[in-house]
Amino acid sequence: MKGSKTITQMSVRERQDILAAVADALETSAKEALIEGNAGFAANSENLALTIRGSVNGLSNNDLKAAEILLQQAMTLIEQFRFRDPHRPETLTLH
Repeated sequence: MKGSKTITQMSVRERQDILAAVADALETSAKEALIEGNAGFAANSENLALTIRGSVNGLSNNDLKAAEILLQQAMTLIEQFRFRDPHRPETLTLH
């Protein structure tokens, strides 16, 4: 199948992988936020990452609606962090 899949079209393994990837992205954003002095955003990101990681089996197997909502919240949070400063570098590495 080409293109994007909905969460219901994904296999359990694919859902587990996407949930883990989003949790990783949230944790990375949390670390960056701490470095920048944004403790509130860091806490929100870390807590959402922990919620996703702690629920990955239930979310990927049984509760697809909850998984979809958590993924939407996570992507919104990550997007807000990334776009709050349009001149911000994509990563913390120095070029």
